[in-house]
Amino acid sequence: MEALLLAGGKAERLGDAAQGLPKPLVPVAGFPLAEYGVARLVEAGVTRVIVACRGGQEESFVNALTGLGAEIEAVGEPEPLGRGGGLRLAASRRRESGPCLALNGDELLDVDFRSVLRDHERSGAAATIVVAQVRSPFGVVDLQADGSVTGFSEAPLLEHWVNSGVYVLGDEALARLPERGDHEQTTFPELAAEGKLRAYRHEGVWLTVNTPKDLRRAEQFMAEHPDWKPRRRLS
Repeated sequence: MEALLLAGGKAERLGDAAQGLPKPLVPVAGFPLAEYGVARLVEAGVTRVIVACRGGQEESFVNALTGLGAEIEAVGEPEPLGRGGGLRLAASRRRESGPCLALNGDELLDVDFRSVLRDHERSGAAATIVVAQVRSPFGVVDLQADGSVTGFSEAPLLEHWVNSGVYVLGDEALARLPERGDHEQTTFPELAAEGKLRAYRHEGVWLTVNTPKDLRRAEQFMAEHPDWKPRRRLS
């Protein structure tokens, strides 16, 4: 089974904390961010990962991610193509047909990829997106219609579900990815309007790493969860 990994992030908001590396290769607890995702893909049965990265970074990604149990092919964008264009470019290197997993290379999550795939196959959808809930960065005030305050909630989970950046893409969805631009503004709304897009609710861990604060939080999480450490396989 193949998977697509989006790895074109420039780590601009991380600043000096990125150490001059593309964001998916920024180390967390001694391992590149993308290594955590690839290791989980391998556990789910993925044998080949196609990485969409910036032109000139191909060798860096192959060197960083080889040895986890999957063949790594990195394809560099000749120019910025956007997230949808990056996925389309990576998909053009596939050797098989049928649904494939796709995800961002700069996030930490414990999605059960096998379960997502099963749900997608049962649904018959063209694509499935993994959605999660996020916490409010602020405390929430509970109000009555007349303006009475009845309580407070500190950083509660928000009721809406957001796109976590993990997908299962079938052949139709892959064929409809844009050559440039964001699939979340084109392909996915079109599929949703046609009733061909499904969501899979993920209630586990989802850590985004965009800022130095996020990086410190991810480091702390890994210190508390050593079982997340990727394991390299002997050749």
